[in-house]
Amino acid sequence: MTGLRERKKQATRDALMTAALQLALERGLDTVRVEDIAEAAGVSPRTFNNYFSSKYEAIAARHTDRTRHSAQVLRDRPPGEPLWEAVTRAMLAPWEGAEQTTLPPGPEARAALRLLTSAPAMEGESLRVLFSADGELAAAVAERTGTDSERDFYPQLVATAVIVATQAAVRHWLQAEPAVPLLPLIEEALRQLGAGFPDPSI
Repeated sequence: MTGLRERKKQATRDALMTAALQLALERGLDTVRVEDIAEAAGVSPRTFNNYFSSKYEAIAARHTDRTRHSAQVLRDRPPGEPLWEAVTRAMLAPWEGAEQTTLPPGPEARAALRLLTSAPAMEGESLRVLFSADGELAAAVAERTGTDSERDFYPQLVATAVIVATQAAVRHWLQAEPAVPLLPLIEEALRQLGAGFPDPSI
């Protein structure tokens, strides 16, 4: 069970990530300062710097958290569950329960997110953090398939592929006309991916 100190740290991290994204969407990425984010989250700029190196990292860091969450969910799935069903459920878990993933996004929200994600600085940071936790996901895949995440190619291939497929679904979600919900897109992307990745443990 996560201790109180860890929960407090995660709460601060979440508050900073939320403040960074909200301010960037409201004011525009270029005008937001670290001091603004810290103030909105109720902490000092020094505390911000203990968690993130820049406002770009604070905005993009949810990618890392989602991947780590998915890795833990995958470990917790029933042992007898087919691999790709478990992987799909694990990758969907961080997105479930949020209204914006089950309903089509409004035009203003989608336009703001498009603008934010198209910024060159954000593109680079997003790619960096996107794969910063893929080793944890690969390790979870290895545990379910009886493979070695360092020696064998399969776990890393699956981890990288599902992360890319999920991001492809998000990109399509931002561009689709008319607007569509996100969660079914992610599920469909993973279903198509899984059809071509046979489980080596079977």
